[in-house]
Amino acid sequence: MPEVKSIFREVLPKTGQLAMDDVPTMVLCKPKLLPLKSVTLEKLEKMQMEAQEAVKQQELAMKEQLQ
Repeated sequence: MPEVKSIFREVLPKTGQLAMDDVPTMVLCKPKLLPLKSVTLEKLEKMQMEAQEAVKQQELAMKEQLQ
């Protein structure tokens, strides 16, 4: 297929401002590290461990009283 020559030629202004369209591009940012456990889950686990310790201490106290 033969090349088609454009009948229009590009003209750049010698004075004044040249307008250009801004093309949006992707901006990469640092990855955000998420905690493996949420703060709420950690609080719940801590409360559960404290409750288990309290039960163990009560059981030991009951055994000592029986002896």
